[in-house]
Amino acid sequence: MDSSIVGRQFAPVGPYLVSTEKVREFATAIGWEHDGVPPTFPIVLAGASMNAFLDELDLDLSRIIHGDQRFAYERPVAAGDELVSTLTVASLRQIGGNDIIGTSTTFTDASGALVCTATATLVHRGAEA
Repeated sequence: MDSSIVGRQFAPVGPYLVSTEKVREFATAIGWEHDGVPPTFPIVLAGASMNAFLDELDLDLSRIIHGDQRFAYERPVAAGDELVSTLTVASLRQIGGNDIIGTSTTFTDASGALVCTATATLVHRGAEA
């Protein structure tokens, strides 16, 4: 992978309506037993941004290992929000023939205000010997 991808911003994905039904489905899937939207809910939309990123760079999902994921919030996500996610490649290192890719995905609401930022570390496994 070429280091020129560092700083590259990919096309926004969305808007995605955070519906009560989708929040309920997600909460049930992860065993969330509290009120409100689970703090990891933006991963639903982050996945779409990540898939668009992988497709555009022609990277095989089966060679990707998800190393880390973090969320930083400006405000909680609420049912009724319409979110747009935008992925940017934040860093790239190569270790042992593998690409270690740092990404930052911002989530904005319908007014364009930042709701949260998700950072992730992905390992793109190199060609097998």
